[in-house]
Amino acid sequence: MTGASIKELSDLDDLHELAELFAVVWGRPGEPPISSDVLKALAHSGNYVCGSYLSGKLVGGLVGWFGGMPPQDLHLHSHILGVTAGSEAHGLGFELKQHQRRWCLERGVKVIQWTTDPLVRRNVYFNVTKLGARATGYLTNVYGVMTDGINAGEESDRLLITWSLDSPSAGAEPDVDDLTRAGAVTVLSIGAAGEPVAAQAAVARVLLCQVPDDIVVLRREDPSLARAWRTAVRKVIGGAVEAGYEVSGATRSGWYVLES
Repeated sequence: MTGASIKELSDLDDLHELAELFAVVWGRPGEPPISSDVLKALAHSGNYVCGSYLSGKLVGGLVGWFGGMPPQDLHLHSHILGVTAGSEAHGLGFELKQHQRRWCLERGVKVIQWTTDPLVRRNVYFNVTKLGARATGYLTNVYGVMTDGINAGEESDRLLITWSLDSPSAGAEPDVDDLTRAGAVTVLSIGAAGEPVAAQAAVARVLLCQVPDDIVVLRREDPSLARAWRTAVRKVIGGAVEAGYEVSGATRSGWYVLES
């Protein structure tokens, strides 16, 4: 992102500003999803707390902390990434993740993990295809029912994203037609009325799953259909991941590739 700078934050005023940025991004001004005192504790104890600035204005932030059992399972849990409206188009989220990657490698940390909603397909595409990470777990309602302005009332199913930092930093967008010709089986797709259509359990090395265009809009306009999608994705994708599949690819148009 031209002209943007990313830096670690530890000053309390900067952390107050970062907390409020997160509050605005999550649709609840004055009620940040992570408070400035917690951010201060994280920064003070050597964890990753960074902000991105454009023309001197804070426009994004990323926070993570160390997890696992070192040295075998040491990783950074990347908890929250937020950018102001419009900044996504400039690639700010990608630059923040690349900064976090360099920060980890400088400290000998080779894995970053975080969670993402399997129904928010632009995020899955960003994580799996743009960054080259994989979805290695499915967590059912892991945070309980959500209360923020974007997800209020929604159960919090999440994919566990694992980013091996010594792997290629980006993947190629998969070709669904090529995969189908090679034997991939479609197990979840969008019906004529926008409903989820799940196939019977299939045995194949590669499975294909499709999710709707914009689940946030769908929740607002047709809550019952949005709930049907949550149930279908939990059963099909969650079931496949439990059986040993990983989400290894994703397209902009909402197709996920699961490989065993």
